[in-house]
Amino acid sequence: MQWAPPELWPLVIAGGFTVGLLVGLTGVGAGSLTTPFLITAIGVEPLVAVGTDLLFACLTKATAAVRHQKLGNVDGRILMWLAGGSLPAAAAVFVWLRVVPMDAKSVAFLIRQILAVALVVSAVSIALYPLLAKRRGQPDNGLDSDPAAPRPWPTLLLGIVIGATVALTSVGAGAIGVVALTALYPGLALRRLVGTDIVHAIPLTLIAGLGHLSLGHVDVGLLLTLLVGSVPGIALGSRLTGTLPDWTLRTVLAGVLLLAAFGLVAKGGH
Repeated sequence: MQWAPPELWPLVIAGGFTVGLLVGLTGVGAGSLTTPFLITAIGVEPLVAVGTDLLFACLTKATAAVRHQKLGNVDGRILMWLAGGSLPAAAAVFVWLRVVPMDAKSVAFLIRQILAVALVVSAVSIALYPLLAKRRGQPDNGLDSDPAAPRPWPTLLLGIVIGATVALTSVGAGAIGVVALTALYPGLALRRLVGTDIVHAIPLTLIAGLGHLSLGHVDVGLLLTLLVGSVPGIALGSRLTGTLPDWTLRTVLAGVLLLAAFGLVAKGGH
């Protein structure tokens, strides 16, 4: 077990609180924000930042996943095809990391570049999601307007892309997944799209996090320190849900993600 230096604990706790607050307010942000924060602000090695963040994201989303499952907001058929692609893809990434010899600098550079691209895509996805949802023309009554059978191969392909991206960067299971599912299943109720995406993220981030743990890429002490800040942040964010306009939250979150992407690219150049 490693621990962040004591002088950094206040910053790590504050970062965990901020991420938890955004997760509570918007339902996204754990994977997208924590990894770049750990890399640029705390100075954590990219692989360790990704591995630590994956387990952090799994734990922070667990409560929301249980709630969506109890409310029946999960489409089991879509979930099965998503997981059928994402879990083997994540496992393949770990086989590659273990088998293919790469020096630490090359791996760090690769992760920074892929992470920066994933953050930009996440920011665009967050901005586009309300437009896609509005174009569906679906009343916000929680019912499927045109329930359709799963689209196995596109959903499986989506799962493969998300699984590989999440295993390498910890980003992709949130905003990107919801927007892609919205495009694939325009008749599915919004609550079921979000619920399916969140529940799918739990086994994916858990397996990916455990894979990084097996490779020594998780700082358990740092993870616990993040949780100290995130638990009250999530509680406060959940209570404040609905007090701020959705467009404001999405604009702020998208802007933060773009700044994080810029910071990663700038830092990677030094």
